[in-house]
Amino acid sequence: MAPRRPPENADYSLPDILAWLEAHGSAHNIAGMARFGINTEKAYGVGNTALRPFGKTLGRNHERALDLWRTGIREARLLALFTEEPARVSPDQAREMTGDFDSWEIVDHASDLFVAAGHLDELVPEFAADDREFVRRTAFAMIAWAAVHLKKRDDADFIALLPMIEIHATDPRNFVKKAVNWALRQIGKRSMDCHGPALALAEKLASSQDKTARWIGKDAVRELSDPKRIAMIGQKKTAANRQRILGKL
Repeated sequence: MAPRRPPENADYSLPDILAWLEAHGSAHNIAGMARFGINTEKAYGVGNTALRPFGKTLGRNHERALDLWRTGIREARLLALFTEEPARVSPDQAREMTGDFDSWEIVDHASDLFVAAGHLDELVPEFAADDREFVRRTAFAMIAWAAVHLKKRDDADFIALLPMIEIHATDPRNFVKKAVNWALRQIGKRSMDCHGPALALAEKLASSQDKTARWIGKDAVRELSDPKRIAMIGQKKTAANRQRILGKL
């Protein structure tokens, strides 16, 4: 079998990448990003629809990803997250990176990387206990990503995270409460086994005296009570059972 050809731009250096970003930047995009709460203090204004394909042409490279992250530039940091080697991301590296978080956008993509790196169990409780807004958001964004992508994990592992969601459902900060809500909804949509406990918590929060918890609960109840959504969750279980049966044949 012929050796796999390296990505088209695998030999790009940091200056090459920054030059590409500058050439593809847009002041118009920067203004639009700012309206969505994205930190554009250091940004070229390159949208993710261009960044992701460019990242694929670079391929994965741990050392280069570290260099990109250190620039502090929005697009360079996103490319660092897109092109990092998950297996080489240690918990300590993840902890260090959270100290630089300044945007929900960076948090959510980093959370995906941290889950892929296998640090859900170690870092989620730690990040949830951290009072910094973007660090706490990271914990619940990781839960949300994991509920969708870690299909081989036991549902019980996610049900066990519901008390953590309840504890932090009263944090009124915008980027935290939205991530807590996201995590609750994604657990509820993971499977029928997860749906019942997640919906029960959502209903409990919906009747809370706390304004933030009530918003989180009502929004989650609305989605998790939708008949079409429930039917889709049931179909997931049927498909999973079919795959399990076929695997035994």
